Amino acid sequence: MEDRLRVGVITSPHGIHGEVKIFPTTDDPSRFKLLKKVYIDNKKEIIEMEISGIKFFKNMVIACLSGIEDRNGAEKFRSADILIDREDALPLGEDEYYICDIIGFDVISDEGENLGKLDDVLTSNANDVYVVKNENKREILIPSTKECILSVDMNSKKIVVHLLKGMI
Repeated sequence: MEDRLRVGVITSPHGIHGEVKIFPTTDDPSRFKLLKKVYIDNKKEIIEMEISGIKFFKNMVIACLSGIEDRNGAEKFRSADILIDREDALPLGEDEYYICDIIGFDVISDEGENLGKLDDVLTSNANDVYVVKNENKREILIPSTKECILSVDMNSKKIVVHLLKGMI
């Protein structure tokens, strides 16, 4: 399990005073109002920053972060991930999982066939889609619906799925 979770990605600077636009990768963007600090992962280093202001515009979060004073400073963090400590994460509901916790799980059909490992989860407005890769690197796309995802066992690291006709 990872100690930090991604809740957004900085897309660009906003204005001239160092604010950044964040595309939220969390189900609840309003959660940014509850955060006091975040970690910025710019692929070279991880920097802890305090949040001094949050506002919302369309589907984006606009944030004032400590240490970013102007547009040039904000530009340095374009495409950086916004991470939070796991203990700052919102509680999960029933049958909800953090994506990073289930990547790599074995995926098995309800008929006992080993389909491969969970390689990625694609998010969309309708429902998430599990990307399963077998040893030949062939992908199977499985919608994350109650009809298809029958169980997720965190202890044995297995996901049991029901394949609809035409999925393979």
